[in-house]
Amino acid sequence: MSDVALLEVDHGVALVTLNRPEARNALSSELRAALPELVARADADPEVAAVVLTGADPAFCAGLDLKELGRSGGPLRPGDREATVEPTGEFSGSRASMLPTDKPVIGAVNGAAVTGGLELALHCDFLVASERARFADTHSRIGVQPAWGMTVLLPQAVGIRRAKEMSATGNYVDAGTALAWGLVNHVVAHDELLPFARALAVDIASNDAGTLATLLDSYNEGSRGTVADAWHVEGRAFRVWQRVALDPGEIERRRLGVVQRGRTQV
Repeated sequence: MSDVALLEVDHGVALVTLNRPEARNALSSELRAALPELVARADADPEVAAVVLTGADPAFCAGLDLKELGRSGGPLRPGDREATVEPTGEFSGSRASMLPTDKPVIGAVNGAAVTGGLELALHCDFLVASERARFADTHSRIGVQPAWGMTVLLPQAVGIRRAKEMSATGNYVDAGTALAWGLVNHVVAHDELLPFARALAVDIASNDAGTLATLLDSYNEGSRGTVADAWHVEGRAFRVWQRVALDPGEIERRRLGVVQRGRTQV
């Protein structure tokens, strides 16, 4: 396995690091192959409850490797398996191709997340940013159409008008603005980024894994349809749980733990 991406597992948390710091972790063909492989390995590990995705300093990810792109066209050429638009108009390269896991993924954005790097961050379930984080969409400056979800996921995060501004100007958004706009959940000191993200992942690991997986699936499926569709998705998930997983004794056991944990947080 190449060292352009690294995997470390500790106490139920998988840390996946993009490791091309000399190229600002740009997504070369080698890195695009290595990243899904490591994430899939974390997904298959029964000891892993959550994944933290980050980049080796100084950047999170500068997007596609433009030097490689300028030589070969890379994943932008017709027929490339990573950027295929189906005849139905549906893009095949959803989160499942970029981050192939059903486990929660926390993006720990340590520096610039640009264009394809911003799309990669948007595929995470939520983001924690270092004070050094910066976000930009430069598709229109480079002259490349997005294919990894920019026009879908960025409006979901910040609203359609702010998304249009980011894409139309190519301007960078700093960490504080990203927090105010809802693009990231937290901004922390740079040295605290990974400890903070790991702590959130440990909190995730303390939950019932099956319930959480279904809950996150409901969020994801519901976000792809109308409000009425989302209500249907939640109701369907509840009825399945009610029929096959309802266990009053387990609920009581967990209730006591929830009460005790709540007393430490309020």
